[in-house]
Amino acid sequence: MKVLVTGANGFVGRAVLDRLRRDGHAVRAAIRTADTLPPDVERTAGDLHPVRNWSDSLHRVDAVIHLAARVHVMREAAAEPLDEYRRVNVDGTVHLASAAAAAGARRFVYVSTLKVNGEAGQFTEGNQPAPADPYAQSKYEAEVALRQIANDHRLEVVIVRPPLVYGPGVQANFRLLMRAIARGVPLPLGAIRNQRSLVGIDNLVDFIMTCLAHPAAANETFLVADGEDLSTPDLVRRLARAMGRPSRLFPVNPSLLRLGASLCGRRDLVDRLVESLQADITKARTRLTWSPPVSVDEGLMRATRPR
Repeated sequence: MKVLVTGANGFVGRAVLDRLRRDGHAVRAAIRTADTLPPDVERTAGDLHPVRNWSDSLHRVDAVIHLAARVHVMREAAAEPLDEYRRVNVDGTVHLASAAAAAGARRFVYVSTLKVNGEAGQFTEGNQPAPADPYAQSKYEAEVALRQIANDHRLEVVIVRPPLVYGPGVQANFRLLMRAIARGVPLPLGAIRNQRSLVGIDNLVDFIMTCLAHPAAANETFLVADGEDLSTPDLVRRLARAMGRPSRLFPVNPSLLRLGASLCGRRDLVDRLVESLQADITKARTRLTWSPPVSVDEGLMRATRPR
């Protein structure tokens, strides 16, 4: 196929480009910056402006993998954050998908987020969505709009909802956890008894490739994960083992962790460490006969390597 990838220079995007090239697809990368790309990858502008002309970018494209988005902003400056998320994640996505349908693209793979289902709980694709922040709300609204486009046109839409993605070059909270382990920082997480789904970058990319081509993926929504959920203490132990470092855990009552985090304005971070968030991937296994090709321990080992 000839595939347009948006957000192609991001954490997931670069891994998607590598896999597409290995699999022999022609790739066109939509990026906003002047980052270096492999010589066999076409470059096109990647701004998700709601009135942008996508005709050149979509010329003779068979499929779109849409990764670009406005993600979590740590220091939000917008007066109305939801409006800013909607401008990019909803309006920009709808405009791109409509243009893809008009250009004759066959399939549109949209990488959403498990946060559409909610912040905590055990989820399947059949659960009622419960987005709890502007980012998740905008991703859910984009999903709804994409389903309508699929109904109105001949574009096949596939929606993928991953949990936290980790791998070589991962940033944000997962990187902070790795740094704390590397420095031997004692972590007050030993008393947490939760279960959380994660997805390694190689597993996510493999699933995206499956959704790109599998006939049974058309116009479906899928949760994707590693297939083995971990408690926060277990994640620390297994990540430490992958790094060749000791896991320095000591128990603190989770309610005290929440109280301390609330006083510091970081309740959201502690909630993610304490609460359970699980994705049931039965539908991916049965409908697409897909299984995660990389184990959790191997994925964690790969995450410790430089990109």
